[in-house]
Amino acid sequence: MTENLTGERADLLENLRTRREFLRGTVRGVSDEDAARRTTVSELCLGGLIKHVASTEKGWVDFIVDGPSTTPDYSDPKVQEEYAKGFRMQPGETVEGILAEYEKVAARTDELVATLPDLNAGHTVPAAPWKAEHFWTARATLLHIITETAHHCGHADIIREALDGAKTMG
Repeated sequence: MTENLTGERADLLENLRTRREFLRGTVRGVSDEDAARRTTVSELCLGGLIKHVASTEKGWVDFIVDGPSTTPDYSDPKVQEEYAKGFRMQPGETVEGILAEYEKVAARTDELVATLPDLNAGHTVPAAPWKAEHFWTARATLLHIITETAHHCGHADIIREALDGAKTMG
């Protein structure tokens, strides 16, 4: 269904797909062990970044569909702990598994972009420790997903370069 899109929706998906491909490219040829390695002073690793981006995309798509009830309470210490875990590969996780989950999330997002009746429809985003309550349309939320993905592509590229010298974005 998404291959027949034109205009704004096609542009949104093409931009998101390009960023996803950059991110996926950072783990090409990388072992599970290396994908879990920290190569900088940051807590970030390649596998954890892809997990985080997939989780974030899923969460924001849930928000588009179901509204603010899907937004976690970031003041809850358990939510904060789970959020932090999302940046690291956990025992038993593999690059293959993380990428498979990301593919499922991406397919759902792509289908939503193709079928959502109105990109102007939206919800109020509850306040979070870093931002006051605000209103986002589906369009604004999708642009945020694209921004988040692009942001972490840069992180992943630096981590990959520190890992083995490979440059995945140029």
